[in-house]
Amino acid sequence: MKRTAADAIIAAMVAATPAYAGTGEEAGLGLLGTAFIGFAAVIVVFQLFPALMLFFGMVKGIFGAESKSAAIEVGPKEGKL
Repeated sequence: MKRTAADAIIAAMVAATPAYAGTGEEAGLGLLGTAFIGFAAVIVVFQLFPALMLFFGMVKGIFGAESKSAAIEVGPKEGKL
């Protein structure tokens, strides 16, 4: 009896296994997948603008002319009040 029940369970599992397999059709990303990739792209684009502004400001500061405020000496000069 136990062997017959075990054989029946195994036969049912073997017969049901193809039902869990995929159909082989490509479904694509779908609406949520496309929305997720689009949202990630929007985040990257919006982070790109401040990054470029900081980068060009840094390059301008490194290779640009010396600013006027840096050339001003601080403190009283000798002989003048």
